[in-house]
Amino acid sequence: MLTRLKVSGFKNLVDVDVRFGPFTCIAGPNGVGKSNMFDAITFLSALANNPLVDAASSVRDAGGGMADLRSLFHYVGDEYDPEMSFEAEMIVPYKGIDDLGQPAQAKITFLRYSLKIAYRENSNQPSLGSLELTKEELVHINKSDAHKHLLFPHNVAKWRKSAVRGARRSPFISTEKEGDNLLIKRHQDGSGGRPQSFLAANLPRTVLSVANATESPTALLARREMQSWRLLQLEPSALRKPDEFNASPHLGKDGSHLAATLYHLARQKHNHQQNGEPDAAATAQIYAQVANRLSELIDDVQEVGVDRDERRELLTLHVTDREGTPYPARSLSDGTLRFLALAVLEQDPESQGLICLEEPENGIHPGRIPAMLRLLQDIGTDVDEEIGPDNPLHQVIINTHSPAVVSQVPDDSLLVAELKETIREGRRFKRLCFGCLPGTWRQKKEEKAHVIAKGDLLAYLNPVITREQATDFYVNGKDHERSRTKRQKTRRVADRPDLQLLLPFRSEP
Repeated sequence: MLTRLKVSGFKNLVDVDVRFGPFTCIAGPNGVGKSNMFDAITFLSALANNPLVDAASSVRDAGGGMADLRSLFHYVGDEYDPEMSFEAEMIVPYKGIDDLGQPAQAKITFLRYSLKIAYRENSNQPSLGSLELTKEELVHINKSDAHKHLLFPHNVAKWRKSAVRGARRSPFISTEKEGDNLLIKRHQDGSGGRPQSFLAANLPRTVLSVANATESPTALLARREMQSWRLLQLEPSALRKPDEFNASPHLGKDGSHLAATLYHLARQKHNHQQNGEPDAAATAQIYAQVANRLSELIDDVQEVGVDRDERRELLTLHVTDREGTPYPARSLSDGTLRFLALAVLEQDPESQGLICLEEPENGIHPGRIPAMLRLLQDIGTDVDEEIGPDNPLHQVIINTHSPAVVSQVPDDSLLVAELKETIREGRRFKRLCFGCLPGTWRQKKEEKAHVIAKGDLLAYLNPVITREQATDFYVNGKDHERSRTKRQKTRRVADRPDLQLLLPFRSEP
């Protein structure tokens, strides 16, 4: 679980510091660069598994294609920042398995990973420069300090105690300078022994990306956590395709293997059943849970299932309506298929990690947006319960430009992306900032939290209202309703008393 991310020098992310909870909605107009936060997260994920250049090449450029190395660095005019930096605070799995199938157990599960990458120009061909590590560190965050870092509301006795485990006094990975050389050191916490040193200038990949269970189990589990950060780009063509019997039982980033994933979950439920239920009932349970969730989007749902074609060795997902008519995946709408994919993910205890999703409202009728948002929030870990098979360490971050989505999300989950003019080292540029709403946990617990102006939020939710009208409303002291209403545990943005009088009438979903 990614709880905090600092980024600087990456695209238009300069001195960005954002905290995340189990569910976060990033809102902002088109073109502001809110997708760059997703690119930063997926870049870190790629670095945990690939060489530096390959990871950089996997990041999208502004046109949606693959980026060249230099374009990842922040620039003003024709001047590029020489370095990009990242700092991620995260809760990692307590146990896992390395690439050779060896088990690993973390010394401590709350970690901070820091990384700096510089661009090295090729004097003969500037476009063929290279990347060089200038800092890599992995350190622990003590359990006694967890309350200073986990600022979102949560149950300390149940959730935090089960999520933050272990102890450690020394770093797992550090960077030291010896003479003119930078050395990245891996401090072993498995088999013991002296730290291993690597010359930073010669490293083609991060030290974290080669961690194993024997020498550095905690670093391995940090790697596994970062590998689980993914951007879902659910493609209808991939969601519609039937799967072969031997297809992967895990949903792909594009939504591929939806039928195989659901079939695998149903069989897994059957195999783990211990209460003596008949086979058919055990297998049908997972299908019923997915169907119940889908019925929140579509009223006319009787059943969700997977057909097993023995002759062609194919698995095909289908939805049956209340009249008993089955509809294969190829006949379902794009929005229904995306919703189904997320409903299946909700049921998969093995799909731990962070899911980034862009504009989840696409293909969904405006009246059904609350159902989509409920599903996405329910995928996130329940911070009032212990971490376990029924409450995996899931996390969801979405972005949107839709006022309909913004009005429906919990107010403490909302971050508003906006461009702020900045002057640094004599250069004037616009950088991306993320603001929270007043009265939410970020504003209450972060000293330097950027609070979004209410006038800006009102103009975003209801373009009919000008910013001047909204500002005048608050300046003249008409924000009196706020004190009359007790704050609920979760509250939609549209339900905020300080916005009600200026928002157009909205019926309850």
